[in-house]
Amino acid sequence: MAEQVKIKAGIIGASGYTGADLIRLAACHPGLEITHLTAGKHAGQPLGQVFPHLAGLDLPVLSVTEEADWSETDVVFCGLPHGTSQEVIAALPDHMKIIDLSADFRLRDADVYANWYGHEHKAPQLQKKAVYGLTEFYRDDIAGADLVACPGCYPTAALLLLLPLVAQDLIHADDIVIDAKSGASGGGRSVKQSMLFCEVAEAMHPYGIAHHRHAPEIEQELSGAAGRPLIVSFTPHLIPMNRGELLTTYVRLTEGASATDLRRTLSQRYLDEPFVRVAAEGQTPETRHVRGSNTCLLGIFEDRVPGRAILVSTLDNLVKGSSGQAIQNFNCMFGFDETCGLMQQPLFP
Repeated sequence: MAEQVKIKAGIIGASGYTGADLIRLAACHPGLEITHLTAGKHAGQPLGQVFPHLAGLDLPVLSVTEEADWSETDVVFCGLPHGTSQEVIAALPDHMKIIDLSADFRLRDADVYANWYGHEHKAPQLQKKAVYGLTEFYRDDIAGADLVACPGCYPTAALLLLLPLVAQDLIHADDIVIDAKSGASGGGRSVKQSMLFCEVAEAMHPYGIAHHRHAPEIEQELSGAAGRPLIVSFTPHLIPMNRGELLTTYVRLTEGASATDLRRTLSQRYLDEPFVRVAAEGQTPETRHVRGSNTCLLGIFEDRVPGRAILVSTLDNLVKGSSGQAIQNFNCMFGFDETCGLMQQPLFP
């Protein structure tokens, strides 16, 4: 049998949590070869020194992005913080495809980006051609894209749950309340006082109240499905665990609709999707049901309040909410089976 041709990939920002999980997943992909790993302060170090759990992999030493030779690289995964990613990507050679995991190219409206992120976009020409990387809804566009903007973890969980329901007019799209919770890895790996053990352990708190930057991303996609501008009520919370994310969403049903209709619609929409699953009726989705996997699990419950329903979605913020979705988009862009390298089942216990 002929040896499979591998796609040569670089990972920019390889020393963060997202970078580590991307490397972990890529190591199991038969068609992906990592040729460059870049990081700022860790440049010059072997990967195993930064991430001992990945020390057994035969991978290049971490280097500086500006010094990398990209001439034979086919694709770059960019895991830098928002505001940084756009400038770095704009300076990369044109022959490479880009899969960006930051927020820099998710919002299509440059004015909306400037309003929420506090500065003008520094690569507007690239922003215009970026494809939103929610694979289950944009896979055809992703297949032909040069730049894919992977969604945020909260928007992924919210949109997979709500897009089919808004599109079918089963819920009042202007009356959506999203109560979201995420593990500490969602805050990144940089040192912050608010993320110290003593600040996080044995506690839970909301943050970004009424101004979290994932809100306009959710609204952008739901507005497209509804055909009119929408605003959602979205509040995230930090919970004392490493990884995992769970959203409890409260919706008002349109006239004649029931929780059973919501379940039927979601079940049919994701019947052939490998990574989105509707939990059995009466089963409550939990973060431990998806930990370490590329799965998003959905639950639908009738509320005690007449005419309302309670919806639950959960995913691993570092996999389906980030690096796993990036690999899923990579598969679409390069013609691999969408499940390639992503069939790890959830970790339990």
